[in-house]
Amino acid sequence: MYGYYLFDSWYLILVIASLVLGGLGQLFINNRYKTWSQIPLPGNKTGADIARSMLQSNHVDGVGILEIDGKLTDHYDPRDNSLSLSKDNFQNASIASAAVACHEAGHAVQFAKHYMPGIIRTAIVPVVNFASSVWILVFFAGIIMGVTGFIYAAIALFAAVVLFQLVTLPVEFDASRRALSYAKSAGYSDEVLKGFRQVLTAAALTYVIAALVSCLQLIYYLGFTRRN
Repeated sequence: MYGYYLFDSWYLILVIASLVLGGLGQLFINNRYKTWSQIPLPGNKTGADIARSMLQSNHVDGVGILEIDGKLTDHYDPRDNSLSLSKDNFQNASIASAAVACHEAGHAVQFAKHYMPGIIRTAIVPVVNFASSVWILVFFAGIIMGVTGFIYAAIALFAAVVLFQLVTLPVEFDASRRALSYAKSAGYSDEVLKGFRQVLTAAALTYVIAALVSCLQLIYYLGFTRRN
């Protein structure tokens, strides 16, 4: 009975909506990134160069800047205070590379300035990693065994994952704000600032979509428990 109600028409709609939203978000960021990666940044600074410049302008020292494989795999890791840029963004001197590099440098600035939402996000990472790994196993165990307590526990674990995604939003928005603020203070042209805004907005949209989809999933699972 549980399985029948889980895979109803609403579940199918949720899956399709998630795939469509996720696909559109990925297409949008790929399009914006591709467009602005073909336009050189004045001054010929690579992503690594401009990340260093932004950190220096914010009086942040000791951040390692590394080159890693992959496309748009850029990230900042507070555990070792390192900023990792994908090969294209590390080496290229395009507006897109600069925008991505400055965004990640923004996270390093957050860490150095003890930005509270960032501290909260980092603190709950271990819990979220555990919750995201086991919630689906607990959920299906509850369905197969018919144990309502397992299903409630799984939904609580999934709610922790959703909370993490919601906390992530202000952290990402603030990193982009810091990136754009640096670009303005560095005296870049309106064209460069336009490119920054478009790339950073597209990147932010992926986080918004992920959070939205997760919220819809949580609402569905809560409704699932009520129906059963």
